[in-house]
Amino acid sequence: MSTTHTARNGPLSGVRVVELAGIGPGPFAAMLLADLGADVVRVDRPGGAGLGIDPAQDLTNRNKRSVLVDLKAEDGAAVVLDLVERADVLIEGYRPGVAERLGVGPEPCLARNPRLVYGRMTGWGQEGPLAATAGHDVGYIAITGTLGMIGPDPDGPPTIPANLLGDYAGGSLYLVIGVLAALQHARAHGEGQVVDAAIVDGAAHLTTMIHGMLAAGSWQDRRGVNLLDGGCPFYGVYETSDGGHMAVGALEERFYAEFVRLLGVADVVPPRHDLARWSELRGAVADRFRSRTREEWAAVFDGSDACVAPVLSLREAPSHPHLAARATFVEQGGTAQPAPAPRFSVTPGTLRRGPALPGADTAGVAHDWAVPTLKTLEPEA
Repeated sequence: MSTTHTARNGPLSGVRVVELAGIGPGPFAAMLLADLGADVVRVDRPGGAGLGIDPAQDLTNRNKRSVLVDLKAEDGAAVVLDLVERADVLIEGYRPGVAERLGVGPEPCLARNPRLVYGRMTGWGQEGPLAATAGHDVGYIAITGTLGMIGPDPDGPPTIPANLLGDYAGGSLYLVIGVLAALQHARAHGEGQVVDAAIVDGAAHLTTMIHGMLAAGSWQDRRGVNLLDGGCPFYGVYETSDGGHMAVGALEERFYAEFVRLLGVADVVPPRHDLARWSELRGAVADRFRSRTREEWAAVFDGSDACVAPVLSLREAPSHPHLAARATFVEQGGTAQPAPAPRFSVTPGTLRRGPALPGADTAGVAHDWAVPTLKTLEPEA
């Protein structure tokens, strides 16, 4: 396996990754590899990727280096192939056929480097009736059934879970799993391959347990009426007197007993197994939560086994005592951000550098990767 200029930092130290610039799940997947120690070189296009965010604040480009290559230029593909020859992994998120038209599809890349893992990130996948059409997270999770099962009201619209469920859970994480599995195969057998990570595939795969419950008759095919989708009065979210919210997940008997005891309703609520009285149970719990503030309820349940937690905002989360003690969030360059995850006892990942600025590392990468053709493409100061 190739070596890098970086210190031995993270379990992927020594792995070289070429990322063809895009937005969303591809960059996030490459960030995860970079967080775990890989030397990720992002190939940015002149003019930027069109995300509309200041590159200095694009945290998905942290721990990476950037070079500028115009893939539409006469020598653009040749420069990328020079990088590919020295890489272990390539990640691209173009529509099907675009990488091939640019001259950097799987065939020329694997011809140059037969051990290469070629990771492809798309919404619809490389084939199928929708493969060539535009799309975004909400559409991908819509057709897989995952969006339709999220929301508190069976008669109301589904709730959109930002773009976390499709782009990142169903997309980025499955791409990373595929890349690492293929990398293991390449190391063992000297054989590279293409990883087709489609968000529709990953999002559907995430519902495997629910499909099992559906087949067994323990899940209804509508939202807001099941054990884990807000239909259960002891697995949901309740408003507090100050407009905040508390999350309740007291599923097991002993946790539920602790929950109603601390809530102060143990002697007045109906039996939890009487589904016909769930609305009455929910009303009693809701009324009780509205009697105090979120901070007051958080103090009541703190340290207990009632499985209750305050619902925090993005800005509040880093200050939660548990997350602060674990350093789940870190600060770099004045910006609070999630720390690399997961954690490793011997080879921990760290934040080595802030977001890569387009083209800022051209000379360094040209030297470290021994790709002299990059030097001619370094932007003028």
